[in-house]
Formats: sequence, C-alpha cells, structure tokens
Amino acid sequence: MRDTSLTDTRVQTHQHQKGGCRFCGGALHPFVDLGMSPLCESFVPADKVNAMEAFYPLNVQVCEACYLAQLPEYVSPAEIFGEYAYFSSYSDSYLEHGRQYTDMIVERLGLTQRSFVVELASNDGYLLRNFVAKGIPVLGVEPAANVARVAVKQGVPSLVKFFNVETARDMMRQGPSADLVIGNNVLAQVPDLNSFVEGIRTILGRHGVVTIEVPHLMRLIEGNQFDTIYHEHFSYFSLMTAEKIFAAHGLRLFDVEEIWTHGGSLRLYACHDGDTKHPTSAAVAEIRERELTAGYNRLETYAAFGEKVRETKRKLLDFLITARREGKTVAAYGAPGKGNTLLNYCGIRTDFIDYAVDRNPYKHGKFTPGTHIPIFPPAHIEETKPDYVLILPWNLQEEIIQQLDYIRSWGGKFVVPIPEVTVL
Repeated sequence: MRDTSLTDTRVQTHQHQKGGCRFCGGALHPFVDLGMSPLCESFVPADKVNAMEAFYPLNVQVCEACYLAQLPEYVSPAEIFGEYAYFSSYSDSYLEHGRQYTDMIVERLGLTQRSFVVELASNDGYLLRNFVAKGIPVLGVEPAANVARVAVKQGVPSLVKFFNVETARDMMRQGPSADLVIGNNVLAQVPDLNSFVEGIRTILGRHGVVTIEVPHLMRLIEGNQFDTIYHEHFSYFSLMTAEKIFAAHGLRLFDVEEIWTHGGSLRLYACHDGDTKHPTSAAVAEIRERELTAGYNRLETYAAFGEKVRETKRKLLDFLITARREGKTVAAYGAPGKGNTLLNYCGIRTDFIDYAVDRNPYKHGKFTPGTHIPIFPPAHIEETKPDYVLILPWNLQEEIIQQLDYIRSWGGKFVVPIPEVTVL
C-alpha cells in the first residue's frame, strides 16, 4: 500500500516554501554560478540581431535534505518548449541509441502487439517509430507542436501536451494503462517533479515498467560538464536523489545502467512499489555506494565544483587568445544548448570564433543566442578552411571527427573544450 501522506506533505511543503527545494521543500545552498545567460535554444534570426535579448541567471543550488541540484524556474516550460529547435533525428548516434534500446526492452519485457508503450517528451518520434515498426501500439506525449507534427508524419500518434498528473488522469480516462513508460532526457526538464512522477505512477499498468534516462550528476561533476547546465534543465540527479523522488510516489527503482548519452547518463528502471515481478538488481546498491563514497550526501562536495569550472573558462580563453594572436582562424562545429552555455559563460563571441556550423537546417542563417555567432551549413568549413574546429557537442566528438576528417588535408585541428581544452 502506497503512503500518500508522504507525497502529499512533500507537495504541500514545496508549495509553502517557494524558495525551497522543488521536491522536498528543503533549504538550498550554492553549487555553481554561471552568470547570466539567454535561453540556450533561442536562436536569433538575422532581422532580430540588434533587438534586446532576455538573459536569466544560471545559478544552480543544491538541497541540504535530498541533495537535488536545481535551478529555480526563471522561465516557464511553455516559453522554452512551445516552439522548439531540437530534433533528435539529426544525430546518427542518437538514432542508433533508440534502435538498440527498442530491441533490448522489447525482448526484456516481452512486449507484443497487445502491449502499450507511452513516451513522455517523444520529440520527433525518433524512438517510438522503432516500436511502430514492430507493430507495438504507442502514444507520444510532446509539448512542442512543431516537433510533434514531424512525429505524426512518421506514423507516431502524438498528444501535444505537457505531461503532469492532470494529463495522466485524462489519458487514463481515454485509454489503457501503459506496459512501458519511457522518459528520456525529460525528468531534468520538469519544474514540477512531484506532479510529473505522480503522473507516471497514474498511467503505469500493474506490472508495468518505467525507464528514465537522465544525465548523471556524478558524471557532470567528475567530467567537469558544466556546459550541460542550462535553463531547460531544472534539475540534476544523483541515483540516491532519484530513488527518494520515485519512492515518495510509490515507485521503486529496481535496476540502473550507466549509458554514454549526454556525457554519461543513468537509465533507471522503476515499477510499482509492491510489484514483486521485478527484483532489485545489485547495480542499484553498487552505484548508490559509489555516490556515497564520493560524498554526494555532503554539501562540501558540491561547493568545491565552482572553482574547477572557473579554471576551465580561463584555460579555454588562454587557448583562444593565443590562437588569435598567432593569426589562426577558429570555427565551431555544432550550435547545441551546451555550446551556448559555454560561449555565454566564457564570453566568447566573433572576436574568438568566426562562425559555427550545424547539421540542423532550422539553425542556418540564424545566430547563437547571446553571443551572436552566425550559423552555416557544415559545408562552410570546407569553403573557409579554418585552422581549428572547436567541437561544442563534445559528447558526439567521435561521430563529428569522422564526418570532418577532411580538415586534416589543410592541417586543420580539432579542439574539445570539456573536461578541459584538448587539441586533437
């Protein structure tokens, strides 16, 4: 039997203490301050380059009670996700990741044509289309109408809504409960965590399974991945904090895998608390133990991160200043969200980087938010032959180095900024 009193108190506590933790209402302490930044996916059209831009603080704090690292909700999700520039299908490795996950989970859970799969933040259908191809019924829930339209064209039924407990109740009135609920890279993007996780519990069938992929806070800190902090990411999770959040909503984490996406993520598997069909694997205790040993239940572990970040900024600027003094040209590959955090925090504009290229045609002819670096199609690199290509989506560096291998023909070199400046 699920203890609703805990959840309800938690939600109420949160309502009472607007300044406190978004999950449990606990007091917040400094973690890392990246100054002021614009929304990382708000690319600037050419006719707006001289208009005013909104900047918001990127000041992450950590809760002293549950150790959830979090950004206050400076901007509502509706402003961020109403019309969205991120399409998962532009990354080959991400498409492959989706295919492999589908094959694995269909076999692991024995899903058939009689099963029902729901994905939260289903983007352009890049993942669910693999289930559709196997004849398994699906529903995507995606708040960005422009992205959901692409999914529907691929044969993925999509509900254009933000997912929360109200949406979940509506879904239960209309259709069956889910045998599998998927949430990849969405938990971080939800300001009302309690409503979202309660919504998952609501739509999950009696023996259903939830899989959630979320960047691992431990990898963010150890790999110095401060550029994965942006306004769309309201929360940053350790395994032990995720366990607390799911447990408060009657869900038990029974397995966890470490995966490569976004510089190192956790894939969490959860089921209803009383469901004995899914015994808890040893991996859960193993990663929890690693986090405790590394001090993720102590505030001083979080407080030490800020200086590491400032030093990375100094090293990157040193490299760029030297390159420019030597008359070298620098271009950026990719205009991802993380790149925009990095460029704004370090104050890198066209004085250091001539231009950026990106595979996503949506960004061509636009400028990076805040720093106003012009964005071109990838062919621009071959036309201008820069001395250095700074890889902003460093998590996809192998894929990008293969694509751009031809820069070596004129002596071009790759530069990766994270965990620290490396010339390849």
